[in-house]
Amino acid sequence: MVKIKPFKGIRPPKELAKEVASRPYDVLNSEEAKAEAGEKSLLHIIKPEIDFTPIIDEHSQQAYEKAVENFKKWQANGWLKKDPEEHYYIYAQTMDGRTQYGLVACCHFEDYVSGKIKKHELTRTEKEQDRMIHVRNQNANIEPVFFAYPAVAEIDQIVKDIVTKQAPEYDFVAEDGFGHTFWVINCPETNKRITELFAKIPALYVADGHHRTAAAALVGQEKKQQNPHHTGNEEYNYFLAVIFPDEQLKIIDYNRVVKDLNGLSSADLLKKLEEAFVVEKKGAEIYTPSQLHNFSMYLDGAWYSLTAKPGTYNDADPIGVLDVTILSNLVLDKILDIKDLRTSKRIDFVGGIRGLGELKRRVDSGEMKVAFALYPVSMKQLIDIADTGNIMPPKTTWFEPKLRSGLVIHSLED
Repeated sequence: MVKIKPFKGIRPPKELAKEVASRPYDVLNSEEAKAEAGEKSLLHIIKPEIDFTPIIDEHSQQAYEKAVENFKKWQANGWLKKDPEEHYYIYAQTMDGRTQYGLVACCHFEDYVSGKIKKHELTRTEKEQDRMIHVRNQNANIEPVFFAYPAVAEIDQIVKDIVTKQAPEYDFVAEDGFGHTFWVINCPETNKRITELFAKIPALYVADGHHRTAAAALVGQEKKQQNPHHTGNEEYNYFLAVIFPDEQLKIIDYNRVVKDLNGLSSADLLKKLEEAFVVEKKGAEIYTPSQLHNFSMYLDGAWYSLTAKPGTYNDADPIGVLDVTILSNLVLDKILDIKDLRTSKRIDFVGGIRGLGELKRRVDSGEMKVAFALYPVSMKQLIDIADTGNIMPPKTTWFEPKLRSGLVIHSLED
C-alpha cells in the first residue's frame, strides 16, 4: 500500500505560470533550451549551462552552482513562491482533444526501495548521479516524475468534482499546442481522503522519469543515513510526482531506423524476412501497423506490412510478446546483426510524436537505409511487465504529452 502526502508547493504566481513553465530538461538540448528560454523560464534552473556564452558543460561544477543561484533568484524575485499550507494539486494535460488528469503529490522513497513503486526500465548510474547532484544541491525536486496507478472510481470522482466546480489556478496552451491546466485542492478533508485512498492502492508504476525517481530515492537514503533522529516522516523522505489513472494514459509508438542492411541487398533482406513474417508490399503511401505483431517497414521508397508468423514469439511471456522484442530478435539481431540497442551506432530511435513521415524522410535522405514502425505498447503490457519484475527492452515506451516543468516544485525542507 503506497504512501503519498500533500506538500507546500513552490510555484509561480498565476500571471507568470506560462512564462516560468518549460519543457523538461531531457527533451531538448542546450542550444534549443537557450533559444527557447525567456527571462523567467525554468530552463535557467534545469539547464543552467545556457546562461553562459559559449554554453558550458551541463555537468560542470559551474553549471550546478548556477542552477542553485538561479533557483534562489527566482524565489527572491517572486517568480516562484511557496504555498503556506500543504495541498495536493491536479494537473491536466490536453493533446489532440484528449485530456488526462493527474494528481500532483509527494511519494515516499521507501516505496521505491521496497518495490511498491514499480519500474519497467533499467537506469544508468551516471544519469542517476547527475540528477542526484541537482536534488542534493537544490534541496528540492525541481521537476516531477510521471507515475500511473490502477484507476479508482472515488479518486476519479474527487478530481471530476474539483475540475468542474473550481476555477483553475493556471490554464494555458504552450507553444507546441498542448494544453496545461492546474488546480489547487484547498479542502483539508479532501486532501486527507486522497491520502487514505492511496493507502489502499498496492502499487504505483513509473511511466516516465526512471532516472529522476532513482535519484530521489538515493537522496532520501543518503539523508536518512545522515540523520541520527530519522523518523521516516521528514520532508526529505518524499519526492515530487504527477500520478495518473492508468486508463487515461496512452503510450505512443517508438520506432527504429537503421543505417545499413548488414551487407545484404534489399532483395536479400525481403527474402530473409519471409522466414518469420508474412510480407506484403503496400506501395508509396505510408502504412501504419494495424495491431500487435504487425510491423511497418520502409525500404527503397516503398512501405511494407510485416506480420509475425505464429510460433515465432511467445504470447505467454510478458517480454517475449512485446513487438520490440520480436523485432529485435527476428530482424535487428538475427538479420541485421544489431546485438545491443543501447550501444549500437547503426540504429536510432524516433518517437511516434514525429509521425511516420519522419521515418520516410530519414531513409529518403540517405542517412538511413531502412525504417521499422511498431504498434504501440499498451498500459496493460507495461503493468504486466512491472508486476512480474521484468524490464522492458530499451526505447519501448513514449509518453506524450510530457509533463511541463515549473508548475510546482517540492522542497525537501519543511
